[in-house]
Amino acid sequence: MYLVDTNVISEARKGNQANAGVRQFWKSVDPAGLYVSVQTVGEIRRGLENIRQRGDLPQARKLEQWLNRVVRDYADRILDFDLDCAQIWGKLMSPHPQHAIDKQIAAIALIHGLAVVTRNVEDFRGTGVEVINPFV
Repeated sequence: MYLVDTNVISEARKGNQANAGVRQFWKSVDPAGLYVSVQTVGEIRRGLENIRQRGDLPQARKLEQWLNRVVRDYADRILDFDLDCAQIWGKLMSPHPQHAIDKQIAAIALIHGLAVVTRNVEDFRGTGVEVINPFV
């Protein structure tokens, strides 16, 4: 089972234009075993709000519709950052406080026994979580 990071689900949104490795990953897994974190929802929201602030309202609307589909499609597979995750996150942040959001994602993955699927392999180094980079 997999916790899909923002960069992978965003890449998959490109359909046939997506990276070949990401397309292959998506084809090779059971969708029921794919999860996203609340952090990913937040990162997507932040991205579309940045686009809205720049004035590209048509693109912001497209991304809003896509985000709504992601939230609907993954409704029972969106994982929260809870007290147990916070405890693990605190351990992961000390003594290396870089990449706080990625370490929250790592904590969620560790609690739920999931591999993280991401392009940002280095951001998860030393966390103990299994990392899969479909971009290679």
